[in-house]
Amino acid sequence: MNILVLGSGGREHVFATKISQSPLCSQLFIAPGNAGTANCGTNLAISPLDFKAVANACIEHKIDMIVPGNEDPLVAGIVDFIQSEPSLKHILILGPPQAGAMLEGSKDYSKAFMKRHNIPTAAYLSVTLDNIQDGYQFLESLEAPYVLKADGLAAGKGVLIEPDIAQAKQSLKEMLEGKFGQASSTVVIEEFLHGIEMSCFVLTDGVSYKILPEAKDYKRIGEGDTGLNTGGMGAVSPVPFADDAFMNLVKQSIVEPTIKGLQSENIHYVGFIFIGLMNCNGVPKVIEYNCRMGDPETEVVLHRILNDHVELYKAACEKRLNLIELKVNPQHAVTVFLVSGGYPESFDKGFEISGIEYVQSATVYQAGTKLDNGKILTNGGRVIAVTASATTMQQALSLAMENAEKIKFDKKYYRKDIGQDLKQYYESI
Repeated sequence: MNILVLGSGGREHVFATKISQSPLCSQLFIAPGNAGTANCGTNLAISPLDFKAVANACIEHKIDMIVPGNEDPLVAGIVDFIQSEPSLKHILILGPPQAGAMLEGSKDYSKAFMKRHNIPTAAYLSVTLDNIQDGYQFLESLEAPYVLKADGLAAGKGVLIEPDIAQAKQSLKEMLEGKFGQASSTVVIEEFLHGIEMSCFVLTDGVSYKILPEAKDYKRIGEGDTGLNTGGMGAVSPVPFADDAFMNLVKQSIVEPTIKGLQSENIHYVGFIFIGLMNCNGVPKVIEYNCRMGDPETEVVLHRILNDHVELYKAACEKRLNLIELKVNPQHAVTVFLVSGGYPESFDKGFEISGIEYVQSATVYQAGTKLDNGKILTNGGRVIAVTASATTMQQALSLAMENAEKIKFDKKYYRKDIGQDLKQYYESI
């Protein structure tokens, strides 16, 4: 099969790595890709949002399967576009139609979906400028802190958690007046859920499904979960508190109602469902849905899956996922992200990266990188993920840290405490 991966981050490098290892893959293309994906296949200088360019590439390179990495093309309707074009209808595409992608594309839509299908989540109210007074009253009914979410996609920056009511009201007004552009013309106000967060991943063919290895990511820039939110500074899998009893609750109260809800609404959802969960004293509640794999969670979740990835994705696209046995490496996996100094605020690009060739007993997944005259340069905030596996989480963390230190670029920064908040759950950390 000729396969096209859409995207340019670390998640897409993982997809490219796993797909390129499959004997079912004849040729692999990545659009636009990065310096790491160039080692797995051929990078194409086109945007995943340029559907016409994607279509032309599919025809030119005789593409049989498309694997979208991030949410933007899915929310914009690339699945509907591909399936509506007579010359492209034969192509398998591992993603939901636009109606399914709205689980991520609209916070208001996803909360209403959860309410319709009795899926446990935080109490909420959707607000526009027209009913801002209702929003103020709802805030007053809640206990601090206060959660405000832009309804639309805001590049991971559309969620504010305010410590006091006055600031929450001011932030609500600013968001509705355009703080995050059109994305916050509607704002979802939520009660704050107390507990510990984790990510659940589901691969579905629209009827059957597989629950993939769970993960926990670390979004804050500073150690001890301090400072600004980022796209993710690291992740671990498995999650020690996600035992069989807890995951059975997740399956029964969240995963199955989600799949059945999509079916009942005639949404033919194929692909990944990322379910952000809060463990509230043993009770799982949904924070959010995403319509794709997470990043940096992909660097540990797909890293642990032992199946032929092309066979797995093909089975999902062909609605025969029930015939596949999911095989998972029981070892612990840890990924640590090396980021540009200054990230997630302003940072410089174009620094040469060295030392990747010295990495041992770990895997390097590149994200914000580019090739320039044979050199690998930094080209984003989150630059490289170093993933290691071992019998214990502490061994995996040590391996990841040892190898992270070998990779050099100017102003490199990374957190050294990934997974340490889970220390109480491990006997051998």
